[in-house]
Amino acid sequence: MKIAVIGTGYVGLVTGTCFADSGNKVTCVDIDQRKIDMLLRGEVPIFEPGLADLVRRNVQAKRLAFTTDLPSAIRGSDMIYLAVGTPQGSDGAADLSALWKVAEGIAPHLAPHTIVVVKSTVPVGTNAKLWSLLKSLTGREVDVASNPEFLKEGAAIEDFTKPDRVVVGVRRPEVSQRLHELYAPFLRTDRPFLSMSPESSELTKYVANALLATKISFINQMANICEKFDADINDVRRGIGHDTRIGFAFLFPGVGYGGSCFPKDVRAMISTFEQVGLDPRILEAVDWVNEQQKLVLQQKIEQHFNHQLRGLTVAVWGLAFKPKTDDIREAPALVLIDRLLELGATVQVHDPEAMENVAKNYQGRIHLAPQPLDALDGADALAICTEWAEFRNPDFQEMLARMKGNVIFDGRNLYDPQRVSQAGFVYHSIGRQTITPTTV
Repeated sequence: MKIAVIGTGYVGLVTGTCFADSGNKVTCVDIDQRKIDMLLRGEVPIFEPGLADLVRRNVQAKRLAFTTDLPSAIRGSDMIYLAVGTPQGSDGAADLSALWKVAEGIAPHLAPHTIVVVKSTVPVGTNAKLWSLLKSLTGREVDVASNPEFLKEGAAIEDFTKPDRVVVGVRRPEVSQRLHELYAPFLRTDRPFLSMSPESSELTKYVANALLATKISFINQMANICEKFDADINDVRRGIGHDTRIGFAFLFPGVGYGGSCFPKDVRAMISTFEQVGLDPRILEAVDWVNEQQKLVLQQKIEQHFNHQLRGLTVAVWGLAFKPKTDDIREAPALVLIDRLLELGATVQVHDPEAMENVAKNYQGRIHLAPQPLDALDGADALAICTEWAEFRNPDFQEMLARMKGNVIFDGRNLYDPQRVSQAGFVYHSIGRQTITPTTV
């Protein structure tokens, strides 16, 4: 098939590249000339394992192209995927202005057989509004489908090529059939292809993210009460996770979720509830708990140092909101860094991929360390915000030798408390009692 993908952000670039890799001819379009120039040089503007090699291979095979010329890209296309950003607006609702602008841009060039597919995360009812808008602009009915994405940053290629399920929202069975043909190479292990109404598909995306966010906020709040009673959240997690009705997924305590999806989508869902007069009590609690959880690590640090951080040096390991990405949107680490700087601390950071993005935010106000251990030089404390694999088995003796202090604040429960204390550290974690060297 000939496919145009509008938007070369995270979702658009992964979608277009994976479709090209399965034999389709794909043109990705963006209004950002700088980004297109990067892609034409074989440079990928985001970090996602495996994506750069996949882009270069398909460009070389002439199955994947990049342009800012919208009309030429969509002319004659069998499908046009809309993957533009839908950021959170000032009222918490999704900002769809980019989607409407693209709709106006494609309308004059739509062929009668072309299917428009909404890949962006959009509130329920958006598909119907887009269908009406394109009908008014073209004077005829245009097939508009919904195809929500379920990609995890850091595992997006695997998620796209080996999906748990593919969800499409359509008005005609013929459209469902054409989408099934497009996805057939990725469904060879009998993964389900779920065809439903556009409204159901739009809600499926939001409900999935809202439920996953709820699990994270739930286990974080349970971790906080474990600390009050000297219980261990890891023991509790195991105690409930073996119940097949509950399971283990997304039940790892930490310093809150971030990224481009969960915070935005939970708040957009809250807005949708309010628009129709329903009370989003659970979702509001999920969002509130998460914002409070982002403060937990800084509260532990302040209490440990008796609220006197001026002149101290704190090392921070992990800046991205999760491992295997350079995405710092809504990252808990940034909340911590802001507070440390406000209190007069010197901050030394390391992240395998996100330091360039963070450097733009802080303009020299933090020290960027090329290696994890370098961030520890002269530090009074270490705070861990992201569970990168390279942080999981460090040399504790070298850490202690490099640091001025001997305290670790582990926001991701990476270490066995007894092992850390035996190495000479005071160890604070999430949902577990504080361990000191004297309690070994």
